[in-house]
Amino acid sequence: MSTTTARPADALREGDTPVEAAPSGAARRVGGIAGWVDDRTGAAKPVGYLMKKVFPDHWSFMLGEIAMYSMIICLITGAFLTFWFVPSAGHTVYDGSFVPLRGVGMSEAYASTLNISFDIKGGLIIRQIHHWAALMFIVALTVHMFRVFFTGAFRKPREINWVIGTVLALLAIVEGFAGYSLPDDLLSGTGIRAMAGFVQTAPVIGTYLVYGIFGGPFPGEMIIPRLYSVHILLLPAILIGLFTAHIGLVFVQKHTQYPGPGRTNENVVGFPVMPVYAAKAGGFFFIVFGVLAMISALVQINPVWAYGPYDPSPVTAGSQPDWYMGFADGALRLLPGWLEFEFWGYTLSLNIALGALVLLPLVYTVLGIYPFVERWVTKDDREHHLLDRPRNNPVRTGIGMAGITAYSVFMFAAGNDIMAIKLGMSINDITWFFRIGLFVLPPLMFWVTKRICLSLQRRDRDTVLHGRETGTIIRTPDGKFFERHDTELTADQWILVQHDPVAPLELETEVDEHGVARKTSRFARAKVALSRFYFADAVNPVTPAELAAAHHHGEEHEAIEAAPSTDESEPVQVGRH
Repeated sequence: MSTTTARPADALREGDTPVEAAPSGAARRVGGIAGWVDDRTGAAKPVGYLMKKVFPDHWSFMLGEIAMYSMIICLITGAFLTFWFVPSAGHTVYDGSFVPLRGVGMSEAYASTLNISFDIKGGLIIRQIHHWAALMFIVALTVHMFRVFFTGAFRKPREINWVIGTVLALLAIVEGFAGYSLPDDLLSGTGIRAMAGFVQTAPVIGTYLVYGIFGGPFPGEMIIPRLYSVHILLLPAILIGLFTAHIGLVFVQKHTQYPGPGRTNENVVGFPVMPVYAAKAGGFFFIVFGVLAMISALVQINPVWAYGPYDPSPVTAGSQPDWYMGFADGALRLLPGWLEFEFWGYTLSLNIALGALVLLPLVYTVLGIYPFVERWVTKDDREHHLLDRPRNNPVRTGIGMAGITAYSVFMFAAGNDIMAIKLGMSINDITWFFRIGLFVLPPLMFWVTKRICLSLQRRDRDTVLHGRETGTIIRTPDGKFFERHDTELTADQWILVQHDPVAPLELETEVDEHGVARKTSRFARAKVALSRFYFADAVNPVTPAELAAAHHHGEEHEAIEAAPSTDESEPVQVGRH
């Protein structure tokens, strides 16, 4: 038997080329399959582009990934549940494993839900994973939208993706409502009964809408199979299509990144999809799945057997909707009763319709059009690939916090009855507290947030102009003392001066170059007023001239400190803070 030993690198002669090892048999087979697929689909170029796509590395970008992974987990667990769930309101008598409900009449939908929970192996934990994943999906989607809003990631060229995201968020809420209404237990049935009442308040056509949705008077037997079709077919198909478009636009467009050394509007600093990002994303998916499975195994959610089957006569005491529908329920409780009145022979129940039918689409419509409003007010038509620090756009950050505050008021108002019971207070006093808070707290939060942002901006300016305190005290020959500041702008301080200066718009002069008076429209005046609202108190970044002037002011002390000396003029370090 003979062996061949390759020559070491230092033994190579000039002009020699090292011999590359031939690919393994497995690699050749994979390459052959890839070539066969490419010959028939032409997928090599787009797949290669996607694999080389660079993504920045920051923890906040994972919020969108959590939403995507949660949706995938919902699809997987939902497919499992469809094998045993019976979407029917037909009557049956339960004879399953849960003894307290044996012999009780109920719908086939509720009986099948009990069967999944107690008689199908792994059924209960799959149900709980499905429910927790749905909640996580909406939570992650909402927080992801917060990140996009506060950092200005919705600006050109990503306005369309922002609109897609708002539609996704709205449909996710509707999908969640349809899902937890399917078991037909007393709690979910109460939610469907409330939904029927909400739809009836639609002016003129409310009654016709209820008959169309329920296939007759409430409750009927059509609502559960119709909700089932919407929940497992229609809305998932739309959600998957919108998610695909959303992710596709992220790949086509340059990914946003946080400001920092080496990061510009023209590049992306990060890792390619293959092999780094794909490995991290795959691992993160299993982390999300594992966390959801652990929560589902340890924390009970939606115990339908504790509520019993739906019966239109009783109502669950203290029933509350899932958190994402809570703000609409709170709005219903805050609206005054005098908003119900008659008009042309029709009863208009605006005290319900405004909170139940108008508020939800109104909120997401305002969110969807915000990028276009900000672009119109600021006249900013540039492409933005670097994200804003929230402090550098105080008005936008204040608007966002005011919106979150208004949502929180509505959310807590949805529990005014529970608060009244637990705290021993008057429900009317609590309701009036939230009504007043709805008009006082959001503007107050806007003002506080804006002032905090402006203070942080001024601190940034002071840090750049005067440097960081070193704690070293210098004594000059004439007996004066000063603290030495580190005025060198380091790499991590670059973000303090990277944002663009801004200024409010101004009205054109009252007369043109020919001395003819200009007519200023109310539209133009409104635009200028909004621009002043955005930028009147702007704290712009330090300019090179300001920085040079600030450093020049300290040249005398720096020269004294740097001068070598052995006499009494040598600076003395007298202390450190």
